[in-house]
Amino acid sequence: MKDHLPLTALRAFEAAARHLSFQVAADELGVTPAALSFQIRQLEDLLGEPVFIRAHRRVTLSEAGQRLLPGVRDGIESLRGAWRTAQRGREHSLNVTAGPAFTSKWLAPRLYNFARAHPKIELNFKATFRLLDLRHDEVDVALRFGPDRNEGLFSRQLPREWLTPMMTPELAARYTTPASLQDAPLLHHDESAFMQHSPDWAGWFRAAGLDAPPAGGPQFSQVDHAIDAALGGSGVVLGRYTLAHDALKAGRLVAPFALSLVPRESYRVLCAPGAERRAPVQAFLDWLEAEAQEMIAGEAGRDFRTEW
Repeated sequence: MKDHLPLTALRAFEAAARHLSFQVAADELGVTPAALSFQIRQLEDLLGEPVFIRAHRRVTLSEAGQRLLPGVRDGIESLRGAWRTAQRGREHSLNVTAGPAFTSKWLAPRLYNFARAHPKIELNFKATFRLLDLRHDEVDVALRFGPDRNEGLFSRQLPREWLTPMMTPELAARYTTPASLQDAPLLHHDESAFMQHSPDWAGWFRAAGLDAPPAGGPQFSQVDHAIDAALGGSGVVLGRYTLAHDALKAGRLVAPFALSLVPRESYRVLCAPGAERRAPVQAFLDWLEAEAQEMIAGEAGRDFRTEW
């Protein structure tokens, strides 16, 4: 018997088996239900037995369909993975993911510089906290904040993160010493999901040799929201330098006290092994390195503490 693989029919079968609906499968594949049904009939004719049990308005897998599905599903997923890998190999495209806060506060404001230097590279961004499989998902580069884990990926650390009190110049004129922050409106943010030991106001006050900070104050689930509140003059934030860098450089926020807390986590740029040698990825990594180096100037005069 000739070993003929009816790939179109197998694709129709996999979609119909996944949804247990010819209509939904047809919509997914962009064909009519009649065309999909014809493909499955062809498959059944070649196989010599039905792969679905058809009942009124519903279908279920037959015994033959149950035997066939695992291999077909794995094969189609393998083809999808190969196609994604081939697409990532295109020299003109680059798919990048980063957290929403880092994307809005640091990455997006700088993208014009990269686009101007590399006009032929098509950038696609996805702002998400979701962990992605860099070997199989449609992502070339991930920027993540967290500990350095040995995940078998190419990994490069960006300059260290640090946190220090930040406020508008108007508030800085009122709160001129660390001790004066006892009377300041403090803004709080919760980063326990990202940090093993989150730097917070209590830690900063301890490191400064002060009593516990005043109780109360607005609480934000995201640090960038707390920074936005500080920009509006609502209070003093223990801000992350990376996310507040541009506001500090523009003078919209100031960081008047040298004491700065350094978390265990850092920003890292990740990609699949070997992907760093692709021209668009290498260009993006070089650009990130140059942009990150520019930030090191802000470390001058800082009193960094890793324990608090």
